[in-house]
Amino acid sequence: MEPDLFTAAAEDRQEKDPAGSPLAVRMRPRTLDEVVGQQHLLKPGSPLRRLVGEGNGGPAGPSSVFLWGPPGIGKTTLAYVVSQATNKRFVELSAITAGVKEVRAVIDGARRASGGFGKETVLFLDEIHRFSKAQQDSLLPAVENRWVTLIAATTENPYFSVISPLLSRSLLLTLEPLTDDDLRGLLRRALTDARGLAGAVTLPEDTEGHLLRIAGGDARRALTALEAGAGSALAKGEKEITLRTLEESVDRAAVKYDRDGDQHYDVASALIKSIRGSDVDAALHYLARMIEAGEDPRFIARRLMISASEDIGLADPTALQTAVAAAQAVAMIGFPEARITLSQATIALALAPKSNAAYTAIDAALADVRAGKAGPVPLHLRDSHYKGAQKLGHGQGYQYPHDLPGGIAAQQYAPDEVHGARYYEPTRHGAEARYADVAERVRARLRGATGEGTAE
Repeated sequence: MEPDLFTAAAEDRQEKDPAGSPLAVRMRPRTLDEVVGQQHLLKPGSPLRRLVGEGNGGPAGPSSVFLWGPPGIGKTTLAYVVSQATNKRFVELSAITAGVKEVRAVIDGARRASGGFGKETVLFLDEIHRFSKAQQDSLLPAVENRWVTLIAATTENPYFSVISPLLSRSLLLTLEPLTDDDLRGLLRRALTDARGLAGAVTLPEDTEGHLLRIAGGDARRALTALEAGAGSALAKGEKEITLRTLEESVDRAAVKYDRDGDQHYDVASALIKSIRGSDVDAALHYLARMIEAGEDPRFIARRLMISASEDIGLADPTALQTAVAAAQAVAMIGFPEARITLSQATIALALAPKSNAAYTAIDAALADVRAGKAGPVPLHLRDSHYKGAQKLGHGQGYQYPHDLPGGIAAQQYAPDEVHGARYYEPTRHGAEARYADVAERVRARLRGATGEGTAE
């Protein structure tokens, strides 16, 4: 790192008074072995381990890398570990404040350091997606000729936000969201480590659970909330961060909600029943409780897809499309943005016309099958394509609907045991009224009744 006078002074103050730095800064890992999560990127021989000088790459030196992932999961931390562990010249820039001029200055300095002192340069560029195409172009010669080893961090999909020539000259490393276990280990280390809270306070299980919900997979947010709670507890002379103290310090009430217990199912049930009852406001309330309790957004999306077929069905055929699109979007973006997508789907489903006809239809058909009403397929419907089928009478008398007016043939399709059974009983709600009319006309034609009504 090549700090200016002000940066050097700030770092000197941090060394003399580490307690003056935020907890998230003090708890930054010093080695790759202290990093929580991302174990798929930290195996022996991985690009990150080679960047810190583990192993001799020889002519196959470490490549430039892109670190892609949501905020708070360790992109800057990994770069910091490289800066501390490597004996290379380390320079940090942010795409928010830097431009082509600053990039060229780093590259010129890297070439001088390499030519004059044989010292390699690692450039950490944060928020690279904020660079324009021209600014990213300025990095190409340095990366291609390895005048610098680039570590670039981005929260946006680099395939859309980074020029392909730069991406093709680097390795793309995708960081995975931190799990609750990852964050739990981090919080417990911060409570006891001398760099952290050094055992000054304890964290009960219920408070820890709320902290994990607040964090939402973000390590920085977890440590910031822990520090706020610890400060409030110590100011009150308490040695334990109670749930109430944490709520007061972060201004966010805990949702009394066990994701593995009864309330998990109770609140999910209330969400679906509110949608079924068309109470959009109640549905949004229960959705908010599920989000705040840390529910997996994919679980919520799955419940919405079920509701779209079970409670809405053909009264609004677009409801299932909306729910499926929401599930796909949620899987791609995750929280916190996924809350908006789930809200949109919940509102659409709650306000849609309702019909459970598709649900009752399949259950009625299943009941007959389970009761043994599953006689042989009528001869005229059986497969007649194999040798000898016609001798068995298969396909004889079958009427091809496309050859008939209206496209409907008055012939029997169901086995004798259930011939004439009516499983689908459409409502007159929303778009299903049209399906009700069509179903009646088609059934009449199948019975051989007169009339030219067709399925539309």
